[in-house]
Amino acid sequence: MNPLPNTHYVGGVWAEDVGPTFDVTNPLDDSVVAKVAAGGRPEAEAAVAAAQSAFPAWANMTPGERQLLFLRAADITERRHDEIVHLLAVEAGTGRAFASFQVKLSANLLRQAASWGYLPYGDLLRSDTPGRMAMATRKPLGVVAGFTPWNGAFFLAWRTIVLPMAFGNTVVIKPSELAPMSAGLVQAEIFHEAGFPPGTINVITHAPGDAAGIADVFFESPHVRCINFTGSDRTARILGERAGRALKRTVFELGGYNPMIVLEDADLDHAARAVNFGAFFHQGQICMNTRKVYVARTVHDDFVARLATRTAALKSGDPLEAGVVIGPLINYTAVEKTEARIHEALTAGAKLVTGGQRTGRVHAPTILADVPPGSPAANGCDETFGPLLVVEAFDDPEEAFARAQNTPFGLSAAIMTGDAARGLAMAQRFDTGIVHVNGSTMAGEASLPNGGVKDSGWGRSGHYAVEDFTEIRLTTVTTGPGHYPF
Repeated sequence: MNPLPNTHYVGGVWAEDVGPTFDVTNPLDDSVVAKVAAGGRPEAEAAVAAAQSAFPAWANMTPGERQLLFLRAADITERRHDEIVHLLAVEAGTGRAFASFQVKLSANLLRQAASWGYLPYGDLLRSDTPGRMAMATRKPLGVVAGFTPWNGAFFLAWRTIVLPMAFGNTVVIKPSELAPMSAGLVQAEIFHEAGFPPGTINVITHAPGDAAGIADVFFESPHVRCINFTGSDRTARILGERAGRALKRTVFELGGYNPMIVLEDADLDHAARAVNFGAFFHQGQICMNTRKVYVARTVHDDFVARLATRTAALKSGDPLEAGVVIGPLINYTAVEKTEARIHEALTAGAKLVTGGQRTGRVHAPTILADVPPGSPAANGCDETFGPLLVVEAFDDPEEAFARAQNTPFGLSAAIMTGDAARGLAMAQRFDTGIVHVNGSTMAGEASLPNGGVKDSGWGRSGHYAVEDFTEIRLTTVTTGPGHYPF
């Protein structure tokens, strides 16, 4: 690793004077993983200036030149697989399987993005004016300011960086203070080694509670053209309001209360595997985790028994240990919220199917049934963001569909059925950005247009992000004498 991986990366240079620092701790045992630079407004101003300076050359670089850089970065990412898996475990409590998946998915994203420079970048349009040729061409926005999250830190940071850069923008990244290395600094190291031009990527870290000064620079600077945020809808409302006042574009991927409907003709063992994975992947700390399952009453008990057996068998503990699926929650605030939701539901009359206990920050995967509709664990208005799943029986599929839709979120949904045509018909009616028929709510790929609607945000990943990170320029050429009314 770079000799100063704990400091700011601005204009292709690692800051030599680290200055004030803050502790990044292991969520398993609170041990100090690293002391990271605590930046603020001055560092953010320098980063934006560096990104703006680098923008013209990067925007005009040939597709082949950019392609070579992205391919190098993909190779470096794979080469550093073991190091990154370890970093994700100690900084974000990420299990080996999920960490390894993030590394592979990130390398895949980089290789796919390497080809996006060759996508068609405009249209030749017909004009009603004789002798006029019209062209609509895409051009990059400029500087994109990215806020990267701690959950899925490595891949989501790459997505925040790669999508705008692949279409000619430069970026300034503010990673979460809970995972600044996994969610920004290691990406800067990889791009530095790959030879990306100075200023095309810049990373500023900050201590807990000190994000405001950096955000102020993003909103005040005329060079920052877009705010690219992955996180909670509560924070997005604040950012969106400020972006509106500053007339800046926003791209938001936010939370989700992702339902699954298990119809009476579903393969119950397959459904139980999909739910077990979807609900408890990364301790339920992913925006696409399954939060609630609606099961046909005729198969409810059978399904719950299969699911409970699988869930109870999940190994919990240190994410560096082989076979551990459930690691620690990111902090005690997350632990307290999970415990409060479970306690509230049980007090209101819910049934504990499995789980409910914890050791330190490692909370057992928990399934609740018969949860009263008004309980916070089941009302669909706020993510628990922990290893908690609610199972609910239904008699009428239309009733289940209506209940599944009764949420302000609209990220992912899933339907389990033995009749794919029936599932597809129901999928078309879901008001979500993603619907999976006979698959988990957790089923993303680098090339697919993942993203949400309603309170889950807007914007899409893959090459579909061209809509978010470019703007259309109309250019006309008149070859005749021209016609004017006066």
